[in-house]
Amino acid sequence: MATEAGTEPLPQAPSGGGRPVPELEPELVARRRAEGDGLVELLALARERLGGVAALSLDPEAGAAPTVLVTDPAAVRHVLALRPDRYVKRSHRARLLIGDGVLAATGEAWKRQRRLLQSQFTGTGMRRYEQRIARAARATAQRWAAYARTGERFDVGAELRRFALDTIWRSLTGHPLDAATDRELGAVAAVTAALPTLPAGAVDAREAVAADLARIDAVARAAIEAARRGPAGAGPDGPGLLHVLVEAAAERPEYTDRLIRDELVTLLVAGHETTATTLTWLYLLLDRHPEAREGALAAGPEGSAERRQAVQALVHETLRLYPSAWLLPRHAAEDDVLAGHAVAAGTDVLVCPYLTHRDPDLWPQPGRFDPRRFTAPQGRPAEQGAYLPFGMGPRACLGLQFALRESTLLLERLLPAHTVAFHSVPERTAYGITVRPDGPAPASLAP
Repeated sequence: MATEAGTEPLPQAPSGGGRPVPELEPELVARRRAEGDGLVELLALARERLGGVAALSLDPEAGAAPTVLVTDPAAVRHVLALRPDRYVKRSHRARLLIGDGVLAATGEAWKRQRRLLQSQFTGTGMRRYEQRIARAARATAQRWAAYARTGERFDVGAELRRFALDTIWRSLTGHPLDAATDRELGAVAAVTAALPTLPAGAVDAREAVAADLARIDAVARAAIEAARRGPAGAGPDGPGLLHVLVEAAAERPEYTDRLIRDELVTLLVAGHETTATTLTWLYLLLDRHPEAREGALAAGPEGSAERRQAVQALVHETLRLYPSAWLLPRHAAEDDVLAGHAVAAGTDVLVCPYLTHRDPDLWPQPGRFDPRRFTAPQGRPAEQGAYLPFGMGPRACLGLQFALRESTLLLERLLPAHTVAFHSVPERTAYGITVRPDGPAPASLAP
């Protein structure tokens, strides 16, 4: 089929049946973009008008082929869990930062890398990091106690980022996070925040954040060199996950210095950015819903299973509203029929947990913060694919249990001790690699 210059041909419908995916009118998309709608508003419009499997061109003026949006739970499960070989990852949005780490890897390389890391995040592996998480939580609790005594203002998001980074740094290296490393790894957040606005060309994009990438590389290089010294390079907590990667290099030639760096940075990004963002959202939500904090503390005495379950429900409800993986891009590698709709090979697909979690047919009053959804019988939908803050299927987040454990341990310490009084809160939400508050959240503490 002949096409105009600068446009893409529409993928041909598969011959195996299925009706066409309903498409949002390109003229409507173009008009809404001109009126200032961003990606999330356009996706929400498509779901509202067309349902849980819908199509829209994200750049209709350039003639871009329609992208298929998937929010229906059964279709989500089909794409991510049942047919991951047909709906594949092509390139991670953060590849500039994480290189060929496990989040960006594909094919056999991904399988090998995933297999090595998987054991570190199972029940047995998690026990190695329990004390490190507890020490990071204790250090944060001590800082907050000092803020409460002095009345000092602090940025809640920055404090929770410091906790999450300390936790993953201890787990990777055996060392607590020192001030110099914390300062240098601020470059990770800077690159992550810049990714959506970087130039399209790979060379120009890298040049735009070259100084920050150099800072990250220097920290990674020093940590890898220390891990190579074996026990002599380990921190007070003993060898960490980085030592596992260094040891793998002795038997697996693919674990070059570059790949070890990429895995280290991947674990740093995935291991602190999402947790810090989730905890920041949680405190902002508790500011508007103080009864939720009171309910969690009243669920049982300190250290009880009942209180822990209630605290975890706070985290889960926060993740429902602001999932760590709010958008999951895939690419149809072959023809398929999805929820009765024909999807041709070559079609880009977007699974959107953010919209699935806000579907009123699944979640009554979806905009309401109600942690009881995760404690009451039948409080949440039973369908697989209705709740997936960390994705699902073979590419679901490796660190799910790690993130939940560190969040719960910290909140069990902080919630009974302090009420956070915000002096101002971010007015906007930023939709990038994560969905995060767009701005600082200065606060002080009340006992």
